[in-house]
Amino acid sequence: MSTVQQPDLKDRPARLTVGVVGAGRVGPALAASLQLAGHRPVAVSGVSDASRRRAETMLPGVPLMPPAEVLERADLVLLTVPDDVLPELVGGLAETGAVRPGQLLVHTSGRYGAQVLDPATRAGALPLALHPAMTFTGTPVDVQRLAGCSFGVTAPEELRLAAEALVIEMGGEPEWISEQNRPLYHAALALGANHLVTLVAQSMELLRTAGVEAPDRMLGPLLGAALDNALRSGDAALTGPVARGDAGTVAAHITELRRHAPQTVAGYVAMARATADRALAHGLLKPELAEDLLGVLADGAGGTRGTHGTEGNDR
Repeated sequence: MSTVQQPDLKDRPARLTVGVVGAGRVGPALAASLQLAGHRPVAVSGVSDASRRRAETMLPGVPLMPPAEVLERADLVLLTVPDDVLPELVGGLAETGAVRPGQLLVHTSGRYGAQVLDPATRAGALPLALHPAMTFTGTPVDVQRLAGCSFGVTAPEELRLAAEALVIEMGGEPEWISEQNRPLYHAALALGANHLVTLVAQSMELLRTAGVEAPDRMLGPLLGAALDNALRSGDAALTGPVARGDAGTVAAHITELRRHAPQTVAGYVAMARATADRALAHGLLKPELAEDLLGVLADGAGGTRGTHGTEGNDR
């Protein structure tokens, strides 16, 4: 099989025409960032009304058109579609001849590396995986948040400089991730960021139930300090009843959660167990206190199973 000649970054035009396939929250923000760096967005594709409105807001004057026409117009194409859609999209674009030799094809999926672009690479495209480690709102504030944002970068070695240059132009910091480590890298980010949103939302709901009028104001300084401490000190930042081995307090928590928000019990118990394991491993939780604590958590998990298993027992 012949090898596609990969031009060096210096051989490419200084400024590129940019297309976006998938006008979700990410694509328009990245294209707007590239526009600030002097590149020129020329085409966007979007299906839903929300996507079209977002594209018009973030990239005013850039025409909306089908994906194949986006590729026809652009030197650099951002494929910013959901992970599960990406392989089929790439295959379809390559099969229909939409991909042009020498075209930079960039996807922003955290899960995949550059190999998911292989069908397009065989058609002559230059494959880059550039995943911004950032949560997006679909508004202009996203462009500002890209300043200093880390990007998980995966690309063929000969395109590494080109990939890193694009990230830097968007205001980001390139972090090289090997192809085989992309799923683990993405799982780590989801564990930290996505689950954090769930935890914070649950905490605010419980505080409202407890009568707190402004749970966001109460949690903001606390969570900000906890995050800062965790980033600085790792497990040494663990505090609270689990790390102290206060089994009675944890038991009281589980009782109240089961009474007011039973859907949160399983998550509380799972996170408490994980916290206990880490606190034990790092010498923060005394072994003589851990036995009672783990017993409470086992009872809590058993109670949760009983709550959700009633229907199965009746059949």
